[in-house]
Amino acid sequence: MGITSRMAPTGDASARKREIEDKLKQEQETLSFIRENMEKSDQLTNGMVSILSSFESRLMQLENSIIPVHKQTENLQRLQENVDKTLSCMDHVISYYHVAKDTDRIIREGPTGRLDEYLACIAKIQKAVEYFQDNNPDSPELNTVKARFEKGKELLEVEFRSLLTRYSKPVPPILILDAITVDEDLEVQEDVVLEHLPEAVLQDVICIAGWLVEYGRNQDFMNVYFQIRSNQLDRSIKGLKDHFRKNSASSGILYSPAVPTKRKDTPTKKAPKRPGTIRKAQNLLKQYSQHGLDGKKGGSNLTPLEGKDDVLDIEIDSYIHCITAFVKLAQSEYLLLAEIIPEHHQKKTFDSLIQEALDNLMLEGDNIVSAARRAIMRHDYSAVLTIFPILRHLKMNKSEFDTTLQGTAASTKNKLPTLITSMETIGAKALEEFADSIKNDPDKEYNMPKDGTVHELTSNAILFLQQLLDFHETAGAMLASQETSSSASSYTSEFNKRLLSSYICKVLGNLQLNLLSKSKVYEDSALSAIFLHNNYNYILKSLEKSELIQLVTVTQKKAESSYRELIEQQIQMYQRSWLKVTEHLADRNMPVFQPGTKLKDKERQVIKDKFKVSPESLPQNHTFFQQTFTKSCKDPHCLLPWKPRVLTRAKFEFAQRVTLASSNAAH
Repeated sequence: MGITSRMAPTGDASARKREIEDKLKQEQETLSFIRENMEKSDQLTNGMVSILSSFESRLMQLENSIIPVHKQTENLQRLQENVDKTLSCMDHVISYYHVAKDTDRIIREGPTGRLDEYLACIAKIQKAVEYFQDNNPDSPELNTVKARFEKGKELLEVEFRSLLTRYSKPVPPILILDAITVDEDLEVQEDVVLEHLPEAVLQDVICIAGWLVEYGRNQDFMNVYFQIRSNQLDRSIKGLKDHFRKNSASSGILYSPAVPTKRKDTPTKKAPKRPGTIRKAQNLLKQYSQHGLDGKKGGSNLTPLEGKDDVLDIEIDSYIHCITAFVKLAQSEYLLLAEIIPEHHQKKTFDSLIQEALDNLMLEGDNIVSAARRAIMRHDYSAVLTIFPILRHLKMNKSEFDTTLQGTAASTKNKLPTLITSMETIGAKALEEFADSIKNDPDKEYNMPKDGTVHELTSNAILFLQQLLDFHETAGAMLASQETSSSASSYTSEFNKRLLSSYICKVLGNLQLNLLSKSKVYEDSALSAIFLHNNYNYILKSLEKSELIQLVTVTQKKAESSYRELIEQQIQMYQRSWLKVTEHLADRNMPVFQPGTKLKDKERQVIKDKFKVSPESLPQNHTFFQQTFTKSCKDPHCLLPWKPRVLTRAKFEFAQRVTLASSNAAH
């Protein structure tokens, strides 16, 4: 047991030893292998180093031989480029010396029909001028190309003028009327384009203008532009005037369709509304001056002027439409000008362009004011009414007028306000002098109606006031313009209405005072009452019929009732003139009878005896009425001193009773 245990560890040690020896042997073999490989690697490394050293040596030799060649080649290339550039510059410089010759034919022939080619030649000449100025300012070639440049610029200016002159035409009147006429039936108004120049021509003009601005260094072409376009603008407006003169008298439609096929069946525009109604009223006024209400010749020396009035109608319509046309044409001219003229010169050029046409319109307006002033001196106040439609139109279009003239000189913008002020002043003067003439009319003994009918002064005054209805805002503004109170500064519509109402009341008051004064001319108080009654009744009916009464009641609430009281007073005064007759008929001894029944012989005799009285016991006007006014009533026995149409029912029945009694007594 002991021997066995001692032998076991000895065997394990031997096995362990052998194992270690085997591992040691393997390690030694590995070490030998590594050493061999290291030696081989060293050999390879030494061989590579030798090769690289040889390559580096050869490369350095190659570099030393190539770099000089490269540098020489680079120098040669640079020299070649310099030679080419020099030759190019020489050619370019030499070309400047030939510019005058090369462009001579094109410059002489001008830019007509080949503007682009012409401008290209001008550009070459301009470059030549710049070259000689910078490099050889003393050379004769500089003078040559300068002269050629100036010639080219001059021909461009001539072409600019030629194109504008050749293609600028007045706008046809029919096209202007289409542009300014508003069709109330259309929600969206048709925009009428005013083409002043053909598109191709316009582009050439714009091109030339741009070149002249940039290179021409002068503004002469702008003067040429406004002179030519100003003339065409003025001719367009004058053409519209001539159109009115030729066509307005013979045709109610002042325009002709610009596109016949478009308006053949369904015209889109209405004829402009004419203010001719004011002239018709003036004709009536003059007719009343010539004839009384009964158709008899009056004392007035006025003669019919229908033909002259029609001409004046046309002139007024023409002026109103020319004002509107001027605004439309001026706006169109500005749009055209904005494409051609530089922005910083547009307002000044536009100001000059519109001066001629604007001055002519303002001169015509001044002539209208002067004519109105002369009419006032002649006391022809109806003639002054011609300025009312014109003034209304000017004020309605003032805002658009001011917008169109925005940016122009103050003297230009103030022309229309000055004309409006002149018209308002002369209009207000006419209104005031008319009111004074009604009050101070000295004609008391002449032109008094023998039958007590409406006086000429009354009809004239009422007709004058009726004409103010259509222009009540204008008339109110006229009166307001002469006010100096602080409230007048606002010029509100309500304020103007009150002023006009006060003015009408003033005229009616002056007329009433004058009628009272005239009524005293009659020796017969009954005829005086008839005269006042007829005039008051005419005034009241005219006020009600023309709606003047609404305007009067703005300041006089009881105007209508006041006139009715005056009428009733005159009726009562006239009735009192028949008291002697009625009292005589109402005697207790008079038989009782019914109108229209046959009287007995005894009753007839009593009535005859009652009427066998002296003329002094009857009204003073009784015999006069019998002789003069029997024909005024449908009844041949009627003694009415007025026509039935101016009687109230009560007066008519009263007078019929008196007449019937007289007729029965006579039978």
